[in-house]
Amino acid sequence: MTASRRAVLRTGLAGAGTLMLPNLLHAQARPPASRTIVAALQSDVAVLDPIWANANVTAYHGAMVYDTLFGLDSQLRPQPQMVGDFAASDDKLTWSFQLRDGLHWTDGTPVTTADVIPSIRRWMARSGSGGLLAARTKSIEAQDEKTFAIALKERFPLITEVLGATNTPVCFIMRKREAEFDPMQKIDRIVGSGPFIFNTDETRTGAQYVYDRNPNYLPRSEPASGTAGGKIAKVDRVKFLTMPDSETAVSALQTGEIDFYETPPIDLLPVLEANKSIVIENLFELGYIGVVGLNCLYPPFDNEKLRQSMLYIVNQEDMLRPTFADPKWYNTCASWFTCGSAMENDANTGWFKHGPDLARARQLMQEGGYDGRPVLIMQAADVPYLSNAAVVLAQAMRAAGYNVQTLTMDVASMEQRRASQAPPDKGGWNIFFVGAGGMSLSNPYMSKGKGTNGRDGWFGWPTDAKNEQLRAQWLAADTEQQRKQIAIAIQDNIWNVVPKLFFGQWRQPVAHRKNVTGWLHVPEVIPFWNVAKT
Repeated sequence: MTASRRAVLRTGLAGAGTLMLPNLLHAQARPPASRTIVAALQSDVAVLDPIWANANVTAYHGAMVYDTLFGLDSQLRPQPQMVGDFAASDDKLTWSFQLRDGLHWTDGTPVTTADVIPSIRRWMARSGSGGLLAARTKSIEAQDEKTFAIALKERFPLITEVLGATNTPVCFIMRKREAEFDPMQKIDRIVGSGPFIFNTDETRTGAQYVYDRNPNYLPRSEPASGTAGGKIAKVDRVKFLTMPDSETAVSALQTGEIDFYETPPIDLLPVLEANKSIVIENLFELGYIGVVGLNCLYPPFDNEKLRQSMLYIVNQEDMLRPTFADPKWYNTCASWFTCGSAMENDANTGWFKHGPDLARARQLMQEGGYDGRPVLIMQAADVPYLSNAAVVLAQAMRAAGYNVQTLTMDVASMEQRRASQAPPDKGGWNIFFVGAGGMSLSNPYMSKGKGTNGRDGWFGWPTDAKNEQLRAQWLAADTEQQRKQIAIAIQDNIWNVVPKLFFGQWRQPVAHRKNVTGWLHVPEVIPFWNVAKT
């Protein structure tokens, strides 16, 4: 049935577990289709707490209803958003921030520093970049209802970049009640101060999530740019639909039943491009990076030589091609920092330029004392690019001499199991695959995955003191040129340590109806403000 449906499309024809939340918007007349955007997203918005969860779709939800202290403009420069004025002391150890006028929660109460301070602390507890700021923070104190100060233990020049970053979890500001929730527990209510209001009456968990224009939101006066500037809702309603079948979504887009499809399959793009009513657009210029996670706590990858052997086994082209097909949408990349980003460099990439070399891999395996023990690879069968990458790497590792056992599961089970620090044969793992936003991996601080701080770090838990020292130097640097030089030193060291690997980079364009315009290009967050429907 699937094949026949896809054949028809080629001719050009046409969550689970979310809590029920209290109503925050009384029933009202539904806006007409001309004032409503219907969007099919990559997956269900299974979790509504954008601090607890780091899924991109949860960040999209968060950006609808919450606001941020700073935003990133189209040049990725931080700009004040909820903040009006801010200043740093002469020694750059104390930063003062004043909230701008006109900020209110949808329950009618004003936004104050009593909301902001616990929101920052809760975000710090869940965010990799927030954790770096937390480690350098002496105190966060309110001066009055609109002014607060962050006192630092050491200089942190990137403080506004971190507060405005779009990597998940984003530093969304929540009402005091929700902000004081245990960061390890999900909030139970959605009361925001952003450009849209979450409509619980119309929302159907697992099927659709509805957002109505917030009539009391006061946008900034500057033009919209990235997540900065004026967040003006130009439609009355936005609906996020859960539509897992790609062919159904493509057909719905062609017929105008939906206005936006986030993840159209690459092999169906020619069909959509042939439709003059549809536009293909890449909103994330840095795209996505395929990550191969290695468990550094247990054999074989607790041994540096065996991790190095993987550099000569991974073939990015072979791992990308089965899913992304057209080289227009993917590329191989040897840089530890996202290709196309400011920190990209080619230090210590001789292994990549040399290309896959199973003989060299076997030599390193012998030097590392590989004893033939099983290597458990988790394969997320329900996500094609993860599943395909697992199949290709497993075959290559077997050819090199590794005893590979594949554990097939869905992505939710994989995400749960990868958190286990138990030995591989007792519920743990050796290798998993994941996709990460190119923005998150473009520098040393946005992603926990750039750290090497052992069991307190990202999945795989590598340890390397030199990398941590260099990351600290990068964070303390004052200029872009200084940071670039330190990034070279980081990469020169990291490809000896090999805490994890990458299997390439790709762009996932969106597809939308031609009459829906104004999409802002923002790394890892899709804004629905500034979007008009004619």
